[in-house]
Amino acid sequence: MTEATKITWPQALAWRLDRHHLASIDGNKPEDVVRRLCGVQAQVASSADLAIRVRQSKSAPGGVAKAIADGRLIKTWSVRATLHLLTPQEGGRYLSLMASTKWWHRPIWVRYFKVTPDQMDELRGLVRKLLAKKPLTREELITDITQAPGFEHLGPAMRSGWGTIFKPLAWQGDICFGPSQGTRITFTTPEAASSHWAGVPDPDDAWPLAVLDYLGAYGPATIDHFSAWLFRGTISKKTLRTWFSELETEGKIKAVDVEGQPMYARSDDVDDLAAARPSNQLRLLGGFDQWVLGPGTDDGRVVPAKRRSAVSKTAGWIAPVVVVGGVVSGTWEMNKDEAVVSWFKEAGKPPARAIEGEVKRLSGLFDRKLASRVEVSNG
Repeated sequence: MTEATKITWPQALAWRLDRHHLASIDGNKPEDVVRRLCGVQAQVASSADLAIRVRQSKSAPGGVAKAIADGRLIKTWSVRATLHLLTPQEGGRYLSLMASTKWWHRPIWVRYFKVTPDQMDELRGLVRKLLAKKPLTREELITDITQAPGFEHLGPAMRSGWGTIFKPLAWQGDICFGPSQGTRITFTTPEAASSHWAGVPDPDDAWPLAVLDYLGAYGPATIDHFSAWLFRGTISKKTLRTWFSELETEGKIKAVDVEGQPMYARSDDVDDLAAARPSNQLRLLGGFDQWVLGPGTDDGRVVPAKRRSAVSKTAGWIAPVVVVGGVVSGTWEMNKDEAVVSWFKEAGKPPARAIEGEVKRLSGLFDRKLASRVEVSNG
């Protein structure tokens, strides 16, 4: 049996920084960055915008919005049942895996929403019919739905900011976000939102692509990492183990040894991982950044365990982070015309020049001059 290639954590994180367009800022178009990251979480539009722009070699205000308006990106509920920006060509594969969970078939769903799986199928057809002519605001769509027999009681659930009742429709490719009307969101169908929409493939076709995509951005990784990124616990461990085993048998992925921990990487990436040189690159990343969401905030190699509460806050809020060599070494926030860094004391002496350089780069992205201030956090 061939011994697994040995890789250190600094090597793994340096390779990942390169894949994230963070070793050198070399991302091109917004859709290129989103494709590489397997989507960008977008509950907070400004955070999604920053997550993309900090990875682009050149960007301009409004570039991400234009990519959405042009159909190069779509906005919909994706992995972890959260809003994401996705590429229309690849996004359907992640939606397919979410749909395969049949979340809305569970008794707790049926009891809470008082909607059976058969009624959810009826709702799919109704929503597609209502959106066939033009995008509708949330309130317009809800009004039309609740006028239909059997759906009169769904108004409060549909008006919830969580949008839970709409998520199974999104995962099956029936609905996504359309162009905003002032401050009001609209809904449309994915094919109306983008001429590039490739549809939602069968789960058997989707899962190999999704696993390889994930490992191409967040590898080396474990099955648990992939599960947490997708939607922890909704697809059985037995199924996930089968997926990874099949890809390994086919030679598409390989087991690697990362400082004694068995993990997986795409076969084509193993040599580059083994040759990667540890990095001391410092980057300031915005809230809800994929750097921490991809592996999960409970991955202690990325977010030190004792600092998880500083990064993953109440109500699911993910703080902007300072990353050095791939490890979260502080958080930061905007305070008027200052970028205030809360540096983790255990990370050593704050590298003032590197922090100033990153704040200067943020000044260009925000089109405002920012000063930097560093405060050391004892934890």
